[in-house]
Amino acid sequence: MRFYHHLIALAAFSVGLLNLRAAPASAPATAAPAASETATSADYIVHASDLLRVQVFQEDDLTRDVRVSQDMTISLPLIGNVNVLGRTVRDIEENVRQLYDRDYLVNPQINVIVLDYGHRTVNVLGMVNSPGAIQFPQEKGLNLLDAISLAGGFTRLADRKHVKLTRARPDGRVENFTINADDLIQGATSDQWVLTKDDTVFVPERIL
Repeated sequence: MRFYHHLIALAAFSVGLLNLRAAPASAPATAAPAASETATSADYIVHASDLLRVQVFQEDDLTRDVRVSQDMTISLPLIGNVNVLGRTVRDIEENVRQLYDRDYLVNPQINVIVLDYGHRTVNVLGMVNSPGAIQFPQEKGLNLLDAISLAGGFTRLADRKHVKLTRARPDGRVENFTINADDLIQGATSDQWVLTKDDTVFVPERIL
């Protein structure tokens, strides 16, 4: 009788072992989606003609796609015109949040995305190898030496010590600067001369 009990126990163990071996392996965990590579840098300074999407969390009626005007404002529901001159994406998010929080919403969450970068160029003329309009890189600034490099660099006749920069201000004033590019190249100055939309850089000819 004890012999039969041993046989039954052995058979039950064998069936359990077979079931264990036949069990399918658990499915691998699904990888989290990669972060979007098109997300706008929070430190990007917006410019005229940029197209922004201003999202108000859980307030679809307030979400808008707005083009930055030439006077550097955007218009949003309820709060009207918002000045964005010299402001980064992060700055705009915080400013819009404060404006809605002040009179209309409780602790709103704001997200700003740049949908389209406005046409931004500077003109680089004179003693460079490829004079003409230079397009700003997306989400990046452009300094004097970068612009000259994109214009093919200095010619051998370039007067690098007297590079002219002409800049039109939003208030209509025109400013003129003379820059020693050799100082920039040699690192003798910390000023990189960051350019703005529609600046004109002129490299004169060196007097031999």
